[in-house]
Amino acid sequence: MTSKLLIGVFVVAGMALAGCSKSPEVDELGFTEKPAEELYNEGLALVNSGRLEAASKKFTEIDQVYPYSEFARRAMIMSAFTNYRSGKFPEAINSAKRYITLYPGSDDAAYAQYLVGQSYFRQVLDITRDQETTEKALAAMGELVQRYPNSEYAEDAADKIRITSDQLAGKEMQVGRYYLHQRRYVAAINRFKFVVTRFQTTRHTEEALARLTEGYLSLGVVDEAQTAAAVLGHNFPDSKWYKDAFNLLEKGGYEPEENKKSWISRQFSKVKIL
Repeated sequence: MTSKLLIGVFVVAGMALAGCSKSPEVDELGFTEKPAEELYNEGLALVNSGRLEAASKKFTEIDQVYPYSEFARRAMIMSAFTNYRSGKFPEAINSAKRYITLYPGSDDAAYAQYLVGQSYFRQVLDITRDQETTEKALAAMGELVQRYPNSEYAEDAADKIRITSDQLAGKEMQVGRYYLHQRRYVAAINRFKFVVTRFQTTRHTEEALARLTEGYLSLGVVDEAQTAAAVLGHNFPDSKWYKDAFNLLEKGGYEPEENKKSWISRQFSKVKIL
């Protein structure tokens, strides 16, 4: 949560709320007719006491009764926060995205984008499952870094980008290995190619190049197999995957040799391996 929001929560929540001389009236929607500020302070008090679900309802009430007011703007980001903390990730995403749409230039826009990314990230499944949510987490964190590079959340977002990229690359490798085992070499090569082109800075790149060597050699596309092994050896000379690729070529009477016109060579001339 942002430092400004934290200050707002605990300072205001610690203050005594103004008493009412009579019970507030209730409108036809079931909302109490209280000033926006009073409702907002009540919401903050509920957050401070750990009653997040009740707080979320209070902030939603402000947004509906006093739309487009300053307190509605504050309530919207607090609603996203309370839903996130409650594990209601779809609701948190919806509130945060709405906030970004309405207030893209506000001080809390970066935090709203961070909540979107975190909400997706918390739903990431293991590598054997569908990775749609991982893709969404990667996209959301990438947008944060791109749009708000100097925000206090950019560093953590960059870490999440590395984690989700590695997860997605790992999924591609899993499927590629399966195809390779089934001798569906073209399908396998396409998976390993995707890792090399999109997730080149992940830890899976070494194995992907070795698997490309194996796949191309199995198809009889020797020059691509030699190039994959040569690029692997150039970038990861001490890798066990390079030793495997080298031995595989040697058994066939070949050795690593880079073809500068190969897509593999061109791809690795674009991105520096970290």
